[in-house]
Amino acid sequence: MDAVTDAKLAVEVAGAVATVVIRNPTRRNAMTPAMWRQLPVLLDGLEADPAVRALVLTGADGTFCAGADLGDLDELLAAGDGSIAVAAEERLASFAKPTIAAVRGACVGGGCQLAVACDLRIAAADARFGVPPARLGLVYPTPTTRRLVRLVGPAAAKHLLFTGELIDADRALRIGLADELLPGADLAARIDGLSGAIAERSQLSVVAAKEIIDDRADDDRAAWWHGQVRASGEAGEGVAAFHERRQPRFRWTSQGSAT
Repeated sequence: MDAVTDAKLAVEVAGAVATVVIRNPTRRNAMTPAMWRQLPVLLDGLEADPAVRALVLTGADGTFCAGADLGDLDELLAAGDGSIAVAAEERLASFAKPTIAAVRGACVGGGCQLAVACDLRIAAADARFGVPPARLGLVYPTPTTRRLVRLVGPAAAKHLLFTGELIDADRALRIGLADELLPGADLAARIDGLSGAIAERSQLSVVAAKEIIDDRADDDRAAWWHGQVRASGEAGEGVAAFHERRQPRFRWTSQGSAT
């Protein structure tokens, strides 16, 4: 298989957790234009699948993603903030279900862009994060920059953007770019445990919380969510399971819910 056709996003589903794997072996999992276009399509399908309750984004072979494939730079730059990379990032950020970036190795440029668009970032000790537009004479997209600032704060965002330096996983944890840091050998088990725990929780609670935290729920939408609690029976099941000391059997799904 040649390098072009071997660059792809692969989807693996185990139980209620879908894993999207960034795979571009000759370019340290850099995202090609075709991969940027592929991501929203994959996400649309996984979001519509009621059996999928959580999403993990990771990279193949010990590297998360080394950025955008600079061999196709003109196409990425042509539309500015309307680029295919920003469209993919925005679709990932708006994915209705919880998303986790499992980060090993390089998480740079477009890779960092995707990790920041996830809800949680769990990093191995060998993870390295960087935002390199100042090394390349580029302007980081406006939505991407604002999302980074909301996550790490203005000073840390300026350091990353002004210097283009790579930071290690310890510093990423301190500034809030990573949520947890683990030895590499423990990362897979933690991702399995965390995504599995999220998938077991009430999806009504989880999906509503994500929407509210991300400031995508106005007063009418919040009222709709509270109506769903009353109509679904989720709370009654949760309380009954608590008193009976058993696992709750939550049944609500986001399939067909209003947006």
